[in-house]
Amino acid sequence: MRRVDLLDMIEEGENLYIEFKQKFSSPEKIAKEMIAFANTKGGYMIFGVDDNRRVVGVESEKSESTMITEAAEQYCTPPVLNEIHYMEIDGKELVIAEIPESPYKPHRIRDYKEEFDILTAQVYIRIEDKSMPASKEMLRIMRAEVSGKPLVKYTIGDLEKKAFDLLSKNSYISVQLFSEKCNISQRRASRTLVKMVRAGLLVIHTKDNGEEFFTDRLHEGFKKI
Repeated sequence: MRRVDLLDMIEEGENLYIEFKQKFSSPEKIAKEMIAFANTKGGYMIFGVDDNRRVVGVESEKSESTMITEAAEQYCTPPVLNEIHYMEIDGKELVIAEIPESPYKPHRIRDYKEEFDILTAQVYIRIEDKSMPASKEMLRIMRAEVSGKPLVKYTIGDLEKKAFDLLSKNSYISVQLFSEKCNISQRRASRTLVKMVRAGLLVIHTKDNGEEFFTDRLHEGFKKI
């Protein structure tokens, strides 16, 4: 990492790819942020910068890096890959954890369970400048993408046609709306919409509050409500 790149990040402020930490808090909190970056597009955690972009530095580079490694390896399942950088700005030491987007999604907070439990797993994703819990729909999509298993003999049925009909009247639909309009359980509605995303028929989006909604490919660039 170049010094000029770090200065640009600090000037830009927190966003989808950048998180400031004045100092290391707890392993669980740091693990949550690392998981969110790994499950999304990757990013940087900069230790020694406060929320106002003020460079305050860290007390001990070694201590910070040791705790970052501990959080990534012992509090994340599977462990989150990261690279640690050190930089001096105005005589103050900063520690930067670079987290790439992971090929092993979804990462979760350590729960001591051998198998992934979609009902209890604490999984986070990055939304704008925040780390938010991932919805069950997003979890299913992440797991399907990582598995590489294609949909077998997927066909457009009555529910899929109803989804397209709803989208012809609305700019987007949610699991709850689809469930109510089609008089089906939210579980079935969720699975249908997830399969449509996997089939490339719909696009899933996430609001700032973490809620998920779906659009068709004609509204693929649509990001917010």
